[in-house]
Amino acid sequence: MDQNCAYCVGGELLDGFGIKITDLEVSQLILFKEQSHPGRVIVAYNGHESEIVNLEEAEQIAFLRDVNTAANAIHKAFSPDKVNYGAYGDTGHHLHVHLVPKYKDEYEWGGTFEMNPGKTHLSEEEYAEMIEKIKGAL
Repeated sequence: MDQNCAYCVGGELLDGFGIKITDLEVSQLILFKEQSHPGRVIVAYNGHESEIVNLEEAEQIAFLRDVNTAANAIHKAFSPDKVNYGAYGDTGHHLHVHLVPKYKDEYEWGGTFEMNPGKTHLSEEEYAEMIEKIKGAL
């Protein structure tokens, strides 16, 4: 655990950009507060590992199964035309994957997604509704 890592400690660090939805098999599912892409989430591995290659094979498979579970829920809940997957962490050093629903004829279709465009934030009620929609699709 890294005491400076939002995924490890949660609380105010996580609140700056996300809301925990639920625990999955070996990770946590987090709603990304910036919702220019409705349904955008993060799947963050439970342990403080930087790279998927640092995991044992069974943990790699379980993590990818969690990513798949989240992607299926996003498809069911929001019916995007495509989901983009981004695994970065140059500065955070905690294994996580951004799932970014993309919709034809809408924001950024046909290109990669902007990491944090800062264009669309929701009310607490709207976040809660979105979280319930995702939970219902899991």
